Amino acid sequence: MTDQELKDNVIKYRKLFPLLSQDIAYLDNAATTQKPVAVLDAMKAYYEEDNANPFRGVYDLSERATERYEEARAKTAAFINASTPEEIVFVRNATEALNLLAYSWCEDNISEGDEIVVSVMEHHSDFLPWKYMAEKKNAKLVKLEPDETGAVTDEALDKCLSDKTKLVAITQVSNVLGRVNDIKHIAEKVHAAGALISVDGAQSVPHMKVDVRDMDADFLSFSGHKMYGPMGIGALYAKKKHLEKLRPFMYGGEMIATVHWDRVTYAEIPHKFEAGTVNVGGAVGLSAAIDFINEVGWDIMEKQEEKLTLKAVNGIKEINGIRLIGSDRPEDHKGIVTFMVDDVHPHDVADIMGRAGVCVRAGHHCAQPLMDHLGVKSTCRASFAFYNTEEEVDKFLTELSKVRGLMGYGF
Repeated sequence: MTDQELKDNVIKYRKLFPLLSQDIAYLDNAATTQKPVAVLDAMKAYYEEDNANPFRGVYDLSERATERYEEARAKTAAFINASTPEEIVFVRNATEALNLLAYSWCEDNISEGDEIVVSVMEHHSDFLPWKYMAEKKNAKLVKLEPDETGAVTDEALDKCLSDKTKLVAITQVSNVLGRVNDIKHIAEKVHAAGALISVDGAQSVPHMKVDVRDMDADFLSFSGHKMYGPMGIGALYAKKKHLEKLRPFMYGGEMIATVHWDRVTYAEIPHKFEAGTVNVGGAVGLSAAIDFINEVGWDIMEKQEEKLTLKAVNGIKEINGIRLIGSDRPEDHKGIVTFMVDDVHPHDVADIMGRAGVCVRAGHHCAQPLMDHLGVKSTCRASFAFYNTEEEVDKFLTELSKVRGLMGYGF
């Protein structure tokens, strides 16, 4: 694909995102992505034509709602190459998926003295549930530290693994550093140590082909709203053999087979983890988002995001008074570029940039243990989606270069 063909495709698909018609450069895609017309239309059509409570009715409308929900599950399973749709549990987001997993799995698999390894670069959603359960079960939380570029070395991993290790929790792509972890290699070492691996895929599933069987992940969590789908829908993938052994996380309607005063039997997987009325509209939106990603194709998406990241990283390195966080190599940042401006608080940077129509995020990015590891309090982050343009990166760099001057600092 030529550069011109790539540009033409980006322009074509960008027009399908209504919000992007506003005069802004939206560079906060690691927080949430915008939604294409196809997703909005699919959800509107569901609520206008097929809306009913699924599973509970034998009438046509309820059966159609059930079909739409289960079609979304099958499509989600295929998207990450799960062995069967039964390995997909729909949840609100990756946070709920990780809480479900930590509670359900740790209750029966973690005992006093056991160890749970968690990388220091995890989002709070992949740290706090494990920390809570470790404390509850009198287990030990072991810190896996990356090197100065954000890479997890074999030496660091080997130091953390022991015969007491029961599970390793690690992100596939850091939401701060943008670093891609080699999950397939890490999983091999984790399994050789007799432990399981839980992968946070919130930043990877939207930006690269994820194959849970190839990388041999035991568990994978991700959110729909970061992959052009709606908020309020996400998924927990778990190998069937693990899922069948997990206890329910929430109790109520639909997650049961029979309920009597003196005995209860639970529904088959994955339904025993989906208590109450499920989010069919969200699942329909996620299904449409997957269709959209498949239509655009990873070739276009990854090439464009790599081009934008290259331009942003190299541009930042040319601006005096700007510090890049993590590796200084563009290829080590999966569409995520985190930085600091000398003498200027990140919130002031984001405010100045926002007033100029450039949307970036400032703060600890729900990764305070990583901030502590890096020796900083907070940073700024620009994160790209394939619909962003080189012109938006140019605007980002131009406005960033003005910040210190606007705050009264010379160069």
